[in-house]
Amino acid sequence: MAERSTAAVDVADNSGDEPLTAKADQSTSDGVAKDRERDTDSDEPQGSGGTERPGKASPPELHSGHKLARRYRLEECVTRLDGFSSWRAVDEKLRRAVGIHVLPSDHTRARSVLAAARSSALLGDPRFVQVLDAVEENDLVYVVHEWLPDAVELTTLLATGPLEAHDAYQMVTQVAQAMAAAHREGLSHLRLNPSTILRTSSGQWRIRGLAVNAALRGISSDTPQRTDTEALGALLYAALTQRWPYEDDAYGLSGLPKGVGLIAPDQVRAGVHRGLSELAMRALANDGATASRHEAPCTTPEELVKAIGEMPRIRPPEPSFTAPPDYQRTTYQQGTYGRPAAHPGITQPVPAPPPPLQSRTGKALKWAVSALLIAALGLGSWQLAEALMNQGKKSDNTNQTHTTDGNDKNGGITPKPLTQIKIQGAQEYVAKGDAQAPDDVANTYDNDSSTYWRTKSFVDGPDMNPAFKPGVGIVYDLGSAQTVSAASIGLRYPGDHTTITLYATDSLSSSTPVSSMTKMGTLTTTGTSATVKATKAVKTRYVLLWLTALPHADGDSYSGAGYKQAITDVKFTG
Repeated sequence: MAERSTAAVDVADNSGDEPLTAKADQSTSDGVAKDRERDTDSDEPQGSGGTERPGKASPPELHSGHKLARRYRLEECVTRLDGFSSWRAVDEKLRRAVGIHVLPSDHTRARSVLAAARSSALLGDPRFVQVLDAVEENDLVYVVHEWLPDAVELTTLLATGPLEAHDAYQMVTQVAQAMAAAHREGLSHLRLNPSTILRTSSGQWRIRGLAVNAALRGISSDTPQRTDTEALGALLYAALTQRWPYEDDAYGLSGLPKGVGLIAPDQVRAGVHRGLSELAMRALANDGATASRHEAPCTTPEELVKAIGEMPRIRPPEPSFTAPPDYQRTTYQQGTYGRPAAHPGITQPVPAPPPPLQSRTGKALKWAVSALLIAALGLGSWQLAEALMNQGKKSDNTNQTHTTDGNDKNGGITPKPLTQIKIQGAQEYVAKGDAQAPDDVANTYDNDSSTYWRTKSFVDGPDMNPAFKPGVGIVYDLGSAQTVSAASIGLRYPGDHTTITLYATDSLSSSTPVSSMTKMGTLTTTGTSATVKATKAVKTRYVLLWLTALPHADGDSYSGAGYKQAITDVKFTG
């Protein structure tokens, strides 16, 4: 799980061995990338297109919270490599999330990046993630682009399996048409791969990084149209088979077996649409030979669009309909009603009723049953009369004062009322990774429901991934050892679902592992308030409020859409 929104960051992914999202997961919130994120030219997968030229400048020293042009606040570093960095940021002027690439102005690729960004911005095609700004100032060059919080990478979609034939057809059609339009304007991508193809919530496919991704990485090609067309064929191949059409694994997909060469998608996986399989082979670099027929190769996006148009249109699958279960007739009735006839047209014999109880035993049984009925009627009448008499006595005593003595059930002792425990201080608990919003912890007990402490936005959910981030929470200091009976918690985001657990701990420090703490109680809710009751009495000074599942919420000025939660108010009672 990554502490960021997923699909809309236009970054120059650095290697086919891992998808871009995986590399973003390895970057910290202040933008300092871990060693595994460093890129080498030797990791470049087959079919990614173009030749890279290394940069010479070092990346600028930036951090979360830094502002560019007194407008763009950097929030989270997505990747940092080869002299440039890519960030999720907030445009404070328009209050919207954006993505930003930053590199020094003396970087060997700075001029080409600016030129590529400005050319891409002039295209204005909505099928591409739009470049919003391209600026050089204060020894920095930065490119601002759209951030699409509702979009999902093709890499993520393929992680669960290949696409349906109709979805793959729509993907290659829309992407090929968009690239054909770009090439007509003299623009190429050269880095098309599953992490640069996005599907929005409305089902539209969009492309990010047009010209900019290649410029950031110093990629060029003598045959840009052929490079992009081959990449389109690889995308279609991956969508149909969930395999990368080369021997090396790339973008989270397994490559083809060693030594078998390039085989058609319908030979890799059963049930692949034959027409789409042949289309992928025509676009890939295999001299235009398909598995069953010899067709002319598609060497430009325009030729690929024409080939798609010559195919029969692939319609979406019919919605599945589950037939209701057959009506189950009852067999309680006598005779043949409700029973199917064994042979139509043949009357089934009606079984004769059992003979009445005429024997000596039968007569005795009838007398015994009669006696029991008479006794039951008599007992019922006596109980009814007694109840009426007690009611009359009770009404006579309504004006009398009721007193209790030492034999009263509660012993005459009034239960002790619950009292609120004042919170003396608090500190964010960080079990793994980075803190969420440590400066906002006090907002959870300031008696102001409009202020809050918030988590970051996570990709996966609702349950958090223990391998990456087992949970998030706050440790509260009650001033002295107290017996806590419950905690009432105000939440900002509803949805499926929030899981909260209370633990008794020995200090405010995060050095004490959760596994060694005493569990007090837990609760899962879909609303914006929760009351966690302690299942056993525990006397403690420090209480950890621990979140292990978060609901999905839309993007805002602080973070993109994802699984997140915010705590507005916390009160302890004892």
